[in-house]
Amino acid sequence: MTMFAPTRLLAAAVCAATLLAGLPARAETLADALISAYKNSNLLDQNRAVLRAADEDVAGAVAALRPVLQWVASSDLVDNGLSSRISTSLSLQGQVMLYDFGRSQLGVDIAKESVLATRDALVGVEQSVLFSAVQSYFGVRSALENVSINENSVRVVGEFVRATQDQFDVGEVTRTDVAQAEARLAAARASLAAAEGQLAASRESYKAATGHYPGPLAVAPRAPALPRSLDEARAIAQRSHPAILQSQHQAKVSDIQIALAAASRMPELTGSAGLTKNEGGRDTSAIGIELRQTIFSGGALSAAHRKAIAGRDAARAALLQSSVSVTQGVGNAWADIEVARAQISATERQIEAATIAYDGVREEAKLGARTTLDVLDAEQELLDARATKITAEANLQVANYSLLASMGLLTADHLTLGIPTYDPEAYYNAVKDAPVTSVQGKSLDRVLQAIGRN
Repeated sequence: MTMFAPTRLLAAAVCAATLLAGLPARAETLADALISAYKNSNLLDQNRAVLRAADEDVAGAVAALRPVLQWVASSDLVDNGLSSRISTSLSLQGQVMLYDFGRSQLGVDIAKESVLATRDALVGVEQSVLFSAVQSYFGVRSALENVSINENSVRVVGEFVRATQDQFDVGEVTRTDVAQAEARLAAARASLAAAEGQLAASRESYKAATGHYPGPLAVAPRAPALPRSLDEARAIAQRSHPAILQSQHQAKVSDIQIALAAASRMPELTGSAGLTKNEGGRDTSAIGIELRQTIFSGGALSAAHRKAIAGRDAARAALLQSSVSVTQGVGNAWADIEVARAQISATERQIEAATIAYDGVREEAKLGARTTLDVLDAEQELLDARATKITAEANLQVANYSLLASMGLLTADHLTLGIPTYDPEAYYNAVKDAPVTSVQGKSLDRVLQAIGRN
């Protein structure tokens, strides 16, 4: 009987689906983990909102340069002793700053520098988020490998216990040998339980960093491109690290605040205009200018000036300290890389020697030249060496990315993750000129949609 064409297509689709279902799930790469962390981070969302609030400070400072227009409605009870009446009026009033010796413009400059500092702070948060993803990724990989070698240890020691029990049954070994083997098996099971517990904790860290539990993980990626020397790494860090750039902008803010404190002692010239409609009376209008200056404020202006100078000194010291801390961080990361590489090289030789020793001791034990405890000790040394190598390899991977972070290069853009990234200028450009109507809607939606959040 011939099948109809649609039936054949359906059968082919079912077969294809069955084949695809049988394929293993795609292993999750480090890049996948970094992308998930970037997209799902609450810390990034929080600090992006902080940046948008700083953008609005620029809008507020710009608005101070513009006229203020307001309406005023009033109602008064007038009593002259002979009669009383209620007087009502409606006024339209406008006021504009004509000249204030640059105070308002200095406020705009402070707000703009603060925005730049907040952007660099956001980069620092991004680095922290991505580095947490790196740590959790290799933490899970290391935990999985430790579980595997501990499972193998339980299997090997279990077989050894059975062999020892068989030898005891035929009188070749003593009850002490059996007890030693059983004790080591219990210890191996305890180590396996600890490794499984560490894996569970690592999975929770992974979820916290990326927003989901890990599936099958891919092999460790190739190490990222790193500088050829420590001096080169330090030079890059001094130019690129967000902590230094943030401190530089904060130092500029403190310099401008001194100028603002000095300008606060100067006069200010304002213009005003008003139109009032009085109930039952003549309408009035007025226009004028006003020049005012504070002569005495109880020392408040002098205190504000001295405070600004102290703030500048503190900001400059903070900038110098940021440079010191960043340089130290680069040195520490570089040393961690060297240590991890040396540990890997040493443990590889240790594993090779421990494997030879374990095989030899086991063969000698069969001939009666070695005790059960000797075999168990040799097996434990081999296990310890393998575990040490796993830890060292994970430490090397983490140290590589720690060096990138210490240079200010652990960002989605530098890592070329291939995803839309948050544009810190998008919202700023929408509000920097202090538009009359809010752009919170469409402009902000476009910013969030660019990174897949809505």
